[in-house]
Amino acid sequence: MLASELIDPMLPSLKPTDLVGQALDWMQEHRVGQLVLTDQGEYRGIISEELLMDVADDERPMSDVMRLFEQTFVHEDQHLYEIVGLILQNRMDVVAVLNEEREFVGTISTSELLKQFAQELGVQEAGAILILNMNERDYSLTEISRLVESNNVKIISSYFSSAAYGMPDRSRLTLKLNRRDITPVISTLERFGYRIEAAFANAPVESIDQERLDMLLRFLNT
Repeated sequence: MLASELIDPMLPSLKPTDLVGQALDWMQEHRVGQLVLTDQGEYRGIISEELLMDVADDERPMSDVMRLFEQTFVHEDQHLYEIVGLILQNRMDVVAVLNEEREFVGTISTSELLKQFAQELGVQEAGAILILNMNERDYSLTEISRLVESNNVKIISSYFSSAAYGMPDRSRLTLKLNRRDITPVISTLERFGYRIEAAFANAPVESIDQERLDMLLRFLNT
């Protein structure tokens, strides 16, 4: 999914002639801490609620408050994953979308973006989550997918986290599966030498040894 598809048409953008009080009202109405500022279609930056709260006069126009919070933006053809990384790094409530001519085309809401991201990962789909611990050189999603699907189970989404430097056996592969009962999947993976670090499933998981199951339960209770 691209940035152009994530634009929230309900989010207003501020103009230099808009008043401080009006901007604060819009932020409260839309439950965001920032809004994009534009000037005749040109992106000027992002104004924060914190900045506006320091302005004593609600009747002052935005043109008097041109110290911008952030000039970060995304292009309309950037992918969802790139945008998520950007907003998390900069802790943004909204992000401006520009076209190839660097003209402002709309605003993305972080809250809606993260909801869409969760849907892309299949977080809301029923099914189990499986975490494998492995040496990075042993990682092969093709092989793992083959083993999982041999049990009539499909991988909805996956995320590979590389090990820290000097810890080659601490890479993790997180799998979201489309079934709750993953006992056969775990048995197959363990038979082929894969280490199961944790499993989150509504159905009982029988093949993980008791020590690892106790660790999982302690993790869930923290």
